[in-house]
Amino acid sequence: MKGKIRVGLIFGGKSAEHEVSLQSAKNIVDAMDKDKFEITLIGIDKEGKWHLHDRSHYLLNDENPKLIELNKTNKNVAIVPGENNNQLLNVSESVSLDQLDVVFPIVHGTLGEDGSTQGMLRLGNIPFVGSNVLGSAVCMDKDIAKRLLKGSGIEVAKSLTFRKHQQKNISFAEVKNTLGTPFFIKPANQGSSVGVSKVKNEEEFNRGIKEAFDYDHKLLIEENIVGREIECSVLGNEEPIASLPGEVMSQGDFYSYETKYIDENGAVLKIPADMTEKEVQYVQETAVNAFQLLECEGLARVDFFLKEDGKLVLNEVNTLPGFTKISMYPKLWEASGISYAELIERLIALAIKRHHRDEGLKSSID
Repeated sequence: MKGKIRVGLIFGGKSAEHEVSLQSAKNIVDAMDKDKFEITLIGIDKEGKWHLHDRSHYLLNDENPKLIELNKTNKNVAIVPGENNNQLLNVSESVSLDQLDVVFPIVHGTLGEDGSTQGMLRLGNIPFVGSNVLGSAVCMDKDIAKRLLKGSGIEVAKSLTFRKHQQKNISFAEVKNTLGTPFFIKPANQGSSVGVSKVKNEEEFNRGIKEAFDYDHKLLIEENIVGREIECSVLGNEEPIASLPGEVMSQGDFYSYETKYIDENGAVLKIPADMTEKEVQYVQETAVNAFQLLECEGLARVDFFLKEDGKLVLNEVNTLPGFTKISMYPKLWEASGISYAELIERLIALAIKRHHRDEGLKSSID
């Protein structure tokens, strides 16, 4: 590919993780080699409208995670599906934009990480970073992911699944009898600990059920696993590699949204984790196994609990992990010898390579 690679960075989104995405976008833009990449910034506001941005002023309060905002513009963007060279349209001015070589969709959570954005980009015939539709959707739904992992012999936390129409029939006493206390209530389709509650009594239970159903129509109630919180980054397509594992030592009750993205002192990140060579290999092999099992490509962060007896319990697989300055995914790769800037280059190269691979498939019967 001659000249600069034209990269479209899509960020923000109609999601509870909107502000996290803004932080990730800022760090990616700051780290990208401007001699190699030409960046087109596309910010999605909380109402779902797409904005074309200038690099000089695309965020407000970008140094404060609590106040960071998308700076809306009067230039709105739409994707035009098909094989043509005019994939993006500035609908405010009725002009097409330069064709993009690849898109980096750093939209965390609902509509960005669940296969929705990925399907749209496929319809637009645009290469993109990260897992395809199936891998994205499967990993976003913790219930479905746990079923597949458990069915393949990977240990996961014991859990119960409920849908919103069953809300009145969810009994604290029955859950306590099955899982013990404390336990966790989680929306099935959310990330970054949004809507997650740690429950010790019936009052917390009732509040947690309501909060989880505010974010999704399905929730999981999971047993509390006592163990070290270990995370591992995975990178690649057909032959993925795993980083050195890191450990999260939360200073609060659990690794909450606030701890992950707002409070830099909310958790201690031990990178790499203090583990034996055998334990490191066990985590890396299981992370890659889960990555491939769940049809992931490009990148994912795989989160575990390492119990005192040496057993490894997989918590979740995140297909678009945070890229903020305190995020584990890039930090683990830095500890493994891949810098932030190089990591972005590799992810873009993997996206383009997969697109070329997929273009080789037949789309009609001879």
